[in-house]
Formats: sequence, structure tokens, C-alpha cells
Amino acid sequence: MGIKTGTRVSIQAQPDGKLLINPVIEGRSIKTKRIDVTGCGAKALERDIIAAYLHGYDMIELFSERILVEQKQTIRRVCYKLIGHEITEENSNCVVIQDLLNPNELPIKKGVQRMFLIAVSMQKDAVRAFKTIDHDLALDVSHRDDEVDRLYLLISKQFRSILCEGGMPSNTETSIEEYHEFRMAASPLERIADHAQKIANTALKLQEPVNDKVMEEIDKLNAAYTELVKQSVEALFETNISLANQVIDNVDNMRAWVEELHESILKLKSNEIMISLGTVVDSLSRIGDLSSNIAEIAINMAIRDR
Repeated sequence: MGIKTGTRVSIQAQPDGKLLINPVIEGRSIKTKRIDVTGCGAKALERDIIAAYLHGYDMIELFSERILVEQKQTIRRVCYKLIGHEITEENSNCVVIQDLLNPNELPIKKGVQRMFLIAVSMQKDAVRAFKTIDHDLALDVSHRDDEVDRLYLLISKQFRSILCEGGMPSNTETSIEEYHEFRMAASPLERIADHAQKIANTALKLQEPVNDKVMEEIDKLNAAYTELVKQSVEALFETNISLANQVIDNVDNMRAWVEELHESILKLKSNEIMISLGTVVDSLSRIGDLSSNIAEIAINMAIRDR
């Protein structure tokens, strides 16, 4: 580490009682990644930028003899997905993206909590948009998925930074083990938002109203799964084993209900409604499975802390 007699170091207490000693390097060098985008398609360019973001580069320089307009549009679109990264320089052959975020500004627990709140609101509004054939609300739900994706990428980046740099952000009460488990919980929350977006996209294609009796059952199913998602996140934050086990048992018990709904849907006359309702029920069922995943993570955390 280059530490010698007289070297200035910082000493930071960790949540588990360990002391982290870091050399205080004046004028820390900026980590820069240069990427040649010549002939690079939109999807490949997006993957390269996100990979550089997750690796924690402070500056990403994209260069070519001539950066195409389509490539610049892709770069701007990807930057919107990345919290803290902004385009700070742009010309015909170079685009510079710089990280302007202080990692201490959004602790991982707040990030996960924010993901949960957005995902649950998406789930509720997606089913409401489907029920009322509200295309404007469905489109709004679909757009909200971008915010969940941004938070998920930020959490992944923060966790990787901790693993590689060997230290926790300052002013945090979260241990490395908790960081790992909250990072794991962020994944099913991101998938819950994806399924809410899938329901919203199904609502966008819907043209005729759904049978009231079937829709009433779907409303009840959605309310039950929404409550299970809430309980799983509560169990995670409170390391509540009893509540987590209750969530898992309730998800298992609801499988028969889901099968009955699928059978009712198959009796409908309209193929459009049948396919759309099948998609909605399937996504809600998968949201239930994802709440079980979060509950299992909560149990792992609680067992470790006992």
C-alpha cells in the first residue's frame, strides 16, 4: 500500500468493530476508461457504458473518428439510466461521461426502500390501469420502471466498490454482510417492477373491458400479493423470522387460488381478454414468488444476527 514512516493515514471504525486504515492519498487519481465506439451498435454501446459504470470509473471517454448521431442518442439515453453520471464534454469525435455523485448521499437501505416504494406503486397502478383501460396511467407505470432500474444499477455499483476497495462508505451503520443481503434483495424488487411494467404494457394493448367478476378476483389477488411484498420488505428491515416465514407460507397457500383463476380465464369467449388476463395473473403470481425470495433473505439475515 506504500505506507512508510510518516505517511498520513485515516482510521475508520467499521460497524463490526474492526478498524479500517487507509493511506490518505492527496489528489486521488481519477479512474478513467476509454472506449472506442467505432462501428459499435446501440445495444453493445449500452452494455459497454453500463459495465464501465458498474466498475466504478470516475470518467468514461467514448471516442471515434466520428461519433454518429444514433450513438450520441444511445449515450444520452444510457446516461439517464445512471444515477450520478452526466455528460460533461461532447464533440464530433469524443463524449465524456463523469461521475458527479457522492456515494454517501444514498445509503443502500434508502436505495432499497425507494425501490420498494416505486415497485409497489407500479404494481397497484398497473392493475388499476388494466381494470379501467387507462392507457395514460399504464404508460406512466411503464416509465417508472426506469427509476427502479437506475436505483438497482447504483446499488450494484456501490456494492462492487465496497468489495474492490475494501471499505464501507463513511457515516454508515450497515455492515458488509448486510450490504450483501440488501444488494441481493434489490434484485427481486427490480423484477417485481419488471412484472408491474409487463402488466402495464398489457393494459396498453387492451381495447375491451374485462369481465367484472374475473376482474374482482384479480383485484383481490393483487391486493394480497401487494401486502405480501410489503410484509417481506418489513421482515427484511426488521430481521423478523416469524413474519418472513408467514410470507413464504402464504405465497404457497395462494397457488391453488391462482390455478382457479387461470381455469376461470380459459372459459372466457374473447381470446384477447383471455391472453391478457393470463399474462396479468402469471405476473402477479411471479411477484408473489419474488416476495418469497425477499423473505428468505430476511431469514438469512435474522439467523446470522441471532
